[in-house]
Amino acid sequence: MTAETAENVVPLRTAPRIDLARAELAVAELLAALGYPVEGEHRAKTPQRVASAFAEMLTPSAFLPTTFGNDEGYDELVVAREVPFRSLCEHHLLPFYGYAHVGYLPGGRIVGLSKLARVVEHFAAGLQVQERLTQQVADWLHAHLGARGVGVVLEAEHLCMSLRGVRARGSRTVTSALRGNLRTDARSRGEFLALTRSAR
Repeated sequence: MTAETAENVVPLRTAPRIDLARAELAVAELLAALGYPVEGEHRAKTPQRVASAFAEMLTPSAFLPTTFGNDEGYDELVVAREVPFRSLCEHHLLPFYGYAHVGYLPGGRIVGLSKLARVVEHFAAGLQVQERLTQQVADWLHAHLGARGVGVVLEAEHLCMSLRGVRARGSRTVTSALRGNLRTDARSRGEFLALTRSAR
């Protein structure tokens, strides 16, 4: 198992069971109820397309969270900035999307950098609220990486707020979750937040 041993592999959440045929029928019924029955060339395959699109957005990708021994004893912040993500608001089934800034203070192990983005992508797939998503990423990294500290900041535009209701186009919601030393040590916390603030 390459750089990983069996005891280092940790489970992520499982994918939901999706019934595409049932979802297609439900989309067709929804469109009809909204006054747009599935008829004619343009909407003939709309239920299939919508069901497939939602299935894609709701299914987390599996991956191996590879970590490596911190042989050089690196003990400063590692930060991946502006990791793009998208998710579905569970209140309106409309997308929210933006950037994640993920950092950690290594302990005995370091993580393959692409895996920071993979963890964000994994938990973003599904029906979410931004606050929960932020905490899930931070909690998972803190629990499984053995880091001395973890910080996650998400900046996102919510289409349920920009396309409907108040229609606040371009507004971004910012959430943060800090664990370990990044929560308790003022210097480390300040350094991490300064790095994320300068990202955009």
